[in-house]
Amino acid sequence: MNKPLIGIPGNILRGLNETNGLPITYTPQGFVESIQAAKGVPFVFPISSPEDASYYIDQIDGLLLAGGQDVSPSLSGEEPHLKLEATEPARDTFEMALIKETLAQHKPILAICRGMQLLNVMYGGTLYQDLSDYKELSVQHIQQTYFNTGSHSVTLNPESQLGQIFGSTYLVNSYHHQAIKELADSFQAVAWSKDNLVEGFESTDTEQSIVAVQWHPELMLKEDTKMQRIFTDFVKKASVSY
Repeated sequence: MNKPLIGIPGNILRGLNETNGLPITYTPQGFVESIQAAKGVPFVFPISSPEDASYYIDQIDGLLLAGGQDVSPSLSGEEPHLKLEATEPARDTFEMALIKETLAQHKPILAICRGMQLLNVMYGGTLYQDLSDYKELSVQHIQQTYFNTGSHSVTLNPESQLGQIFGSTYLVNSYHHQAIKELADSFQAVAWSKDNLVEGFESTDTEQSIVAVQWHPELMLKEDTKMQRIFTDFVKKASVSY
């Protein structure tokens, strides 16, 4: 029996002493394990030319956008904030090309943290480059406890896909200093923190599956079995693209 092939665009890790400073293409292990647990096959591929996006998407059944560097403010025509952290413009450009091709082929997308933010910017939304600009900030969004446990609650639309997994409220982990400012028209917010930041959104197009979360379910898999359902539901949707 064939299994859905899930594409995970890789990130670049630089400066490790163990590799003599040579750059490494990688994705966090939690994404690999969650896709395998969902009976999918993870396929990690490197940052490449946008011209190759169609080739990669032709091979896969669903696209998983992982976390990582800050989204480049130049994509929104903004100057870099004083608290902007490292960006990877080549990754931004390549992943946007992948997103466009995935949508053209009507394959599902699951976006985590940075992936959620990039999707929003790509479709005309904006970001807080740093949460110090958010006047209503009252929740710790870079938690100081271990990331495998939840630290703050979210309120969810119980009729949404995420709401069907988690109900109307749930405890999630948090590790981000950028966040959704204005949500793009292509998406509808379905989860919010107590200080009213968007923690999850889904596509307004019922023919296109897009689920995006600001937290990191891949880090909570062993402590919270509901987090696995995000990946299991995604892989099930990918299976119909055979």
